[in-house]
Amino acid sequence: MTKILILGAHGGTAQLVIDRLLAETDHELVLFLRNAQRLNRYADNARVTLIEGDAQDLEALKQAMADSDVVYSNLGGIDLAKSTQAVLNAMQQTHRTRLIFYSALGAIHEVPGKFGEWNEQAIAAYLPGFRESDHLIKQFPDINTTQLRPAWLTDHEEIDYEITQADEPFKGTEVSRQSVADMIVRLIKTPSLYPNTSIGLNKPHTDGDKPAWY
Repeated sequence: MTKILILGAHGGTAQLVIDRLLAETDHELVLFLRNAQRLNRYADNARVTLIEGDAQDLEALKQAMADSDVVYSNLGGIDLAKSTQAVLNAMQQTHRTRLIFYSALGAIHEVPGKFGEWNEQAIAAYLPGFRESDHLIKQFPDINTTQLRPAWLTDHEEIDYEITQADEPFKGTEVSRQSVADMIVRLIKTPSLYPNTSIGLNKPHTDGDKPAWY
């Protein structure tokens, strides 16, 4: 049975991924988060293990991922780079080799025009962590990492997205969490997809100077 470790499992996109994996696969899920009670609804599911811990605690991470086939990081915060370093170190020390990493648009200076300028200001406190994480990931070539750079997230009940590659300008301004979750589920089901790269995700035809609701 395939085992998936989800770090930051209480995140909105992560919970969509959890529910889809439970419905569509027979995978075993290890859910790692600061407060495990937040996901108590999964406590009685035989395929789910809940682990309460700090994503910067190397030993806790190593124990959680010891026999995982795929690690999916849904971590965030202004200190993201510290968590990313701990995750990469733990994966290296436990010989885990497949990482799906939730990043953000702007992480590789790829967002053009006025929207790019607006985004730089709007998430100025968080971009350094995403950019440093991208730098750290590239220092671990033996870990096959797919970074996802979604546009501004919506809660729309839709799966509608397109992909831009790392060497392409970012498109659009928004994308639904359901769309991002769909991409993550695809990667988990087929881990050979998009190896060692960073991909942008956006809803087609949403170009503008900022997201439409702003």
